[in-house]
Amino acid sequence: MTPHQINLVKTTFVYALPISDAVAADFYDRLFAACPHLRKLFAMDMTAQRQKLMMTLTAIVADLDNLDQLVPMVAELARRHVGYGARDEHYAPVGAALVETLRNALGPRFTSDVEAAWGAAYGLLSSAMIQATRKAA
Repeated sequence: MTPHQINLVKTTFVYALPISDAVAADFYDRLFAACPHLRKLFAMDMTAQRQKLMMTLTAIVADLDNLDQLVPMVAELARRHVGYGARDEHYAPVGAALVETLRNALGPRFTSDVEAAWGAAYGLLSSAMIQATRKAA
């Protein structure tokens, strides 16, 4: 990721924070619409899960310019998610749901440059997460 892309992710994420529960709910609605079989991996009451998602995204965005600290954190997150039933093929639909959720939440702020920046961030982190789970297997 370029410094400009990191800056775009950080400066656009602040617009999602005041509406974090709605953003998280939209994300899970999109994910489960695209992949209904993933719903069973989550508790029926999604309130806590929505909060965890936004706290995790906040931590990731905050450390995006510090990969030495971020990569081990997301690697551990990935290893935990394997225990919940997450598999490599789940990363693509999660990324697609995230991008569409951000497009909806940010409206006109979600430019092609912003989309590319978020795509680069998700690509970098999902690759690190997949590698971590493969090494652990």
